[in-house]
Amino acid sequence: MKKVFIACILGALIILGGCSNKTAVENKPVSESNISTEASSNKEFTLDELKKYNGQNGNPAYVAVDGVVYDVTHAKGWRNGKHEGGVTAGNDLSDAINKSPHGKDVLNGLTIVGKLK
Repeated sequence: MKKVFIACILGALIILGGCSNKTAVENKPVSESNISTEASSNKEFTLDELKKYNGQNGNPAYVAVDGVVYDVTHAKGWRNGKHEGGVTAGNDLSDAINKSPHGKDVLNGLTIVGKLK
């Protein structure tokens, strides 16, 4: 299962390697109290709020896919909010993952922390 997951992620990264988001994001860490509350309350995130969860400066790494926000902080292949191949946390990756050869199967097992408004 792990090998299939890794292969799917790597395939997506090859396809998505040229994608980037050049929007500036404030480098202020999200407080721990907010993280636990948001994860347990199934919080609704705006795109601007999601950008704070970029995996940088002690922030967790979240991504949105088809309206669902996933925690990829400790997911294999993700480090400091960046995935091998250039995909970054704090973004809506719906278009990218829906165009990938593996589809959304790589999301299985990730923690859902909220919804994208």
